[in-house]
Amino acid sequence: MTAHLLNLLSDLLDHTKRAGADAADVLFLSGTAVNVDVRNDVVETLERSESQGLELRVFVGKKNATVFTTTIDPSRFKDFVERTIAMARILPEDHYAGLAPQALTGVFESNTLALEDPVEPSTVHLLERARHGENAALAVTGVTNSAGSSASWHRTQIALATSAGFTGTYYKTSHANSVCVLAGTGQDMQRDYDYHQTVWLEDLTEAAVLGHNAGQQAVARLNPTRPRTGHYPVVFHPRVASSFLSYFIRAINGAAIARGTSFLKDSLGQKIFAQGVHITDDPHRMRGLHSCPFDGEALPIAPLHLVQDGVLNTWILDSRSARQLGLQSNARAARSLHGPPTPSATNLFFEAGTCSPQELMSDITEGIYVTEMMGSAVNLLTGDYSRGATGFMIRHGQIAEPITEFTLAGHLREIFASMTLAHDLSFRFGVDAPTIRVDALNLAGA
Repeated sequence: MTAHLLNLLSDLLDHTKRAGADAADVLFLSGTAVNVDVRNDVVETLERSESQGLELRVFVGKKNATVFTTTIDPSRFKDFVERTIAMARILPEDHYAGLAPQALTGVFESNTLALEDPVEPSTVHLLERARHGENAALAVTGVTNSAGSSASWHRTQIALATSAGFTGTYYKTSHANSVCVLAGTGQDMQRDYDYHQTVWLEDLTEAAVLGHNAGQQAVARLNPTRPRTGHYPVVFHPRVASSFLSYFIRAINGAAIARGTSFLKDSLGQKIFAQGVHITDDPHRMRGLHSCPFDGEALPIAPLHLVQDGVLNTWILDSRSARQLGLQSNARAARSLHGPPTPSATNLFFEAGTCSPQELMSDITEGIYVTEMMGSAVNLLTGDYSRGATGFMIRHGQIAEPITEFTLAGHLREIFASMTLAHDLSFRFGVDAPTIRVDALNLAGA
């Protein structure tokens, strides 16, 4: 099947040359997914889906067009190519578009990153996992209802071919469990969840463990109060601390830098994080959720040390944004079937700090421990930050009573500069952070 697919994509590219395109590439995605959801032991979703499609991008001089289709029929390739080239010819010129220079050539079919688990769980197995998670959560004293428990499996084939002589393909799988439950009754009801996703089933946290965690976390949030408005040291649980990485990576996206729409646009080579903070993007992590053997433009991809000792080293670049900035792509082009390549990170993480979470908060007389965030008024043009949150008070270095209905506000540049990181980093989400302390936030509460 793999050899047949790569030959098919090569044939499509041959059609583009004969039809007058100067260059072209084609992305193919094919996937199978199974999802189940249960709530109070009743199956609410049992779904299997299969999909495939390809996206053809052609270049005619400085003009280009991208077209998507789900019809993989060689007998229709000629018409498909001619329509795509006709679209390109009527579009405006784009002086920064084109295939990536220094791209790979040849045929790539090996997968040395262990991204494909051969185990395909049965529907019965997925339902058992979902039910085990829910039952474990409901067994926690104080839990009063289920908001749903799910299990899923996905398998995707990614294939890319270019008119410059590259054809490559690889498979990726994912397994996931999630549990969400309610504690308390009436207006005092509280909700919490736990979730895990892995490439290999054997690495997945047991559903019952996730359910127990979700139940205990929901009960711990009962009878919250509103904290007083003020300026506090704030400690972020890892599942919310990773949100700062998401804002950071958007702010150093090459497309945003080229447009001038990032508050960090003039910060390359400057210290923007605290001393000792390191941020890495690693596409080569074995069994990594976002690992890949090549990027979306067939460039060889390697780890990037984005921040070292607080200093910003590079932007996230695909070939187009690199041309705009007079730089070289660092092979961070991401592709989907709904548009051209865009700059994007892979397995992004803060490197672990040196102290424990307890040590991080040991000197805090009164502070905030955040476990969940909602809403967002984060302006990446200015760096202004404002988000709703829930969590717990910190009193004399210990986590104390639950709190809710408050907003944290500040500026991302000041937040980044005041960060202290704990050593409890684990790779669970693809964008990962340890517990983080920030001393540059205001709280609006009672």
